Amino acid sequence: MKKLRILGMVIMLCLFSGQLAAQKLLIPMDDAQTDHLRAYGVTYWILDKTGTDVEWLLNYRGGAFLADDLAETRQRARTAGVSVLPISGGQVNEIYAQIEEENMERVLLEKAPKVAVYSPDYAEPWDDAVTLVLNYSEIPFDKFYDKEVINGEISKYDWVHLHHEDFTGQFGKFYGSFRFVDWYRKQVTRAQLEAQKHGFKKVSELKLAVARGIKKFVLDGGFLFAMCSAADSLDIALAANGVDIIAKEIDGDDPDPLAQSRLDYSQTLAFTDFKLIIDPMEYEFSDIDVSNNYAGDAGSFKLFDFAAKVDPIPTMLTQNHRNVVDGFFGQTTGFRKTLIKPHVIIMGESNDGVSVKYLRGDYGKGFFSYYGGHDPADVSHVVGEGPTRLELHKNSPGYRLILNNILFPAAKKKERKT
Repeated sequence: MKKLRILGMVIMLCLFSGQLAAQKLLIPMDDAQTDHLRAYGVTYWILDKTGTDVEWLLNYRGGAFLADDLAETRQRARTAGVSVLPISGGQVNEIYAQIEEENMERVLLEKAPKVAVYSPDYAEPWDDAVTLVLNYSEIPFDKFYDKEVINGEISKYDWVHLHHEDFTGQFGKFYGSFRFVDWYRKQVTRAQLEAQKHGFKKVSELKLAVARGIKKFVLDGGFLFAMCSAADSLDIALAANGVDIIAKEIDGDDPDPLAQSRLDYSQTLAFTDFKLIIDPMEYEFSDIDVSNNYAGDAGSFKLFDFAAKVDPIPTMLTQNHRNVVDGFFGQTTGFRKTLIKPHVIIMGESNDGVSVKYLRGDYGKGFFSYYGGHDPADVSHVVGEGPTRLELHKNSPGYRLILNNILFPAAKKKERKT
């Protein structure tokens, strides 16, 4: 009997020791990770469903995540095809010591942000990179549009992405190529009816009201992420501030002949001193965009290095397993460096020294981040093209930048204030 009791104690001691040896789960984000995109989804799920915090280990193994070792987390990772490593308390302390000594930092993620995408009902889910990657990584989100912004309902979200919208009311400047095509005509009619429903005579007037509502969302503490034409058209609409900048072919009357001189750059978030392109036959809003019109080599862009302990925000937003990322086109492929406001932080630029691909800034209590191009896994995505299959691009460094932005609002607030 005594031997049995001793054996039982030994078994319990072994089990207890095993628990101590695997106190945490490391989610590596370097080349050891089997699915980088779904790793963000697993991290979001931990915050959302288990009620536990996650540490984001900036610059450690590609921006790894460290979570409690829970059976349900292991199962979730296994189902998602995400690599995780159980590590002991001693190994955790070794990691912390390395982070303390090197250009690394620990950031606590506390609460899953409430995420939403500004997108019309008729938009195909695969025509927007953010919608696509949210679905693939299984991060829940709402969709909303003009009505919710006008009514102030946007304020209930922590993080908002702008689908590839045209906030100037020029219907994406598709007039030159698609004015006779059925889908374009239907979109114009829908937009005009939407404007009338909200009491506006023109689509441009509705979109200005929406742009102002989005700007207020940032001012009040929200996080805004925009890609491609949504980024520059938002600032153009804000600068125009009601001045008619639209060709007669598009809105039925002549633009203000002094439109350029009447732009108010103090109203914009990121860009200044840009020149309008009013010609309806030209597929550009202004000279903000640095583009090759979907032709030639998209090149690549380099992510900047930041001091993790001093600048945790840009460090979070640039976490990756590659610091050079393949380029990709869009209606707005890159932002002209000379037209970016001085307070805006450049996080990634092309090697030509002219085009900025990735930037961020503060406004009021909130933050905004802009990313040039349409689809990080499709160099020259064009109208009517089929969906990108993200299971073929599950380790995409270009898509990782989008997901960094989605997790950023989860960071403990005192660690975000830089």
